Amino acid sequence: MEKPSFRVLFFRYYDRKIADGTITFSQIGISKSDFTRLCTEADFVPDMESVERACKAMKLTEEETAAMLEAAAL
Repeated sequence: MEKPSFRVLFFRYYDRKIADGTITFSQIGISKSDFTRLCTEADFVPDMESVERACKAMKLTEEETAAMLEAAAL
């Protein structure tokens, strides 16, 4: 089975955290331009620092963070 792309994982976690009130867009730590690119470019991945910051801001589990970092590195 193919692993989900960074974009798929990001929006899976992001949408859940926004919906449950855990975070707001301004807390995510990703620039507006990078977020726009995530929405419009299927293979875009922000720099690792931004990915790590987003994982912390979204309060992801260890497993979720590992999956995001792995997808970002591909």
